[in-house]
Amino acid sequence: MAFPSTFLAASSLALVLLAAVRPASAEATRYPLTIENCGIEVTFQKAPERAVGLGQNSAEILLLLGLADRMVGTAFWPSQVLPELAEANAKVKLLTVEFPTFESILAENPDFVAAALPTLLGPDSKVAKREDFERVGVPTYLSPSTCLAKREGTDAYGARERLWNTSDLYAEIDELARIFDVQDRGRALIADFKSREDALRAASPAGGEKKLSYLFWFSSPSPSADAYLGGKNGASGFIADILGGTNAIQTEAEWPALGWESIIAAAPDVIVVASLDRNRWALDKPAAKIEFLNTDPATSQMPAVRNKAIVVMDGQAMNPTVRTIYGAEQVAEQLKALGLRQ
Repeated sequence: MAFPSTFLAASSLALVLLAAVRPASAEATRYPLTIENCGIEVTFQKAPERAVGLGQNSAEILLLLGLADRMVGTAFWPSQVLPELAEANAKVKLLTVEFPTFESILAENPDFVAAALPTLLGPDSKVAKREDFERVGVPTYLSPSTCLAKREGTDAYGARERLWNTSDLYAEIDELARIFDVQDRGRALIADFKSREDALRAASPAGGEKKLSYLFWFSSPSPSADAYLGGKNGASGFIADILGGTNAIQTEAEWPALGWESIIAAAPDVIVVASLDRNRWALDKPAAKIEFLNTDPATSQMPAVRNKAIVVMDGQAMNPTVRTIYGAEQVAEQLKALGLRQ
């Protein structure tokens, strides 16, 4: 997947800041350390030495914190690793780009598992439940951004009552930094993200008072199937908000699947299509999505399609992750080129 110039520049800046920014040194972690994570107390007797990053977000946070030498495996990668992390990531064993088995994780003799999604570590996980790891003495950590209650009519990811914001992401970075006793690196990484978030909010949409409405299309099994979209309160809604707009999809489900009749009725001003590196469905590719939008008799009449207001974003950024700020920067750069942002 090709990354826009601001994406590459900003991501490279993250590593520079980790080396150059020197906040006041944090107190060293005192073990045993107990953290409440998604309603469960987890205790660490010492800093992990054989960690598994289960899911792209968890793996990339550990890599951004400079912990590759303490990682024995990663799994579940919808997109390629951030460019500036490629060298470090290459030194860590890839278990699979899809869902790993519980046995394949245990084979690496881990002493810590950090997971990005409840489908990777939760009551209905396709991999294992937290108690499965607890029984073998392996502490676990689930991303606070994805600790959602399931409701009737929602999928395995649940629903979100309020708009996600980066406070959960920053708490995740801080807690993982404390678990590994690398608090100064965590502070520098959070400072970098906060400054970039402030810069995005400071810029304004072109055209005065009008708020643009955004549709975030992750993927679809086929053109005739329902489309998986970013729900209003998830990372997609956050990106719309940080850019001064709104999410055209007003459902609290994290990943609603809607038919095209409903999508067309939403009449978004901008359509954001995801770029995914996995090879699950043909419509994972942005070019396939754009071709469908432009050639289908019904979708081609949508205002965003007629106005050529279609932009491409890293699909992982539609999850509440370290990629979300990068994704917002990608969209902002393309909106500026379209004359929709100053």
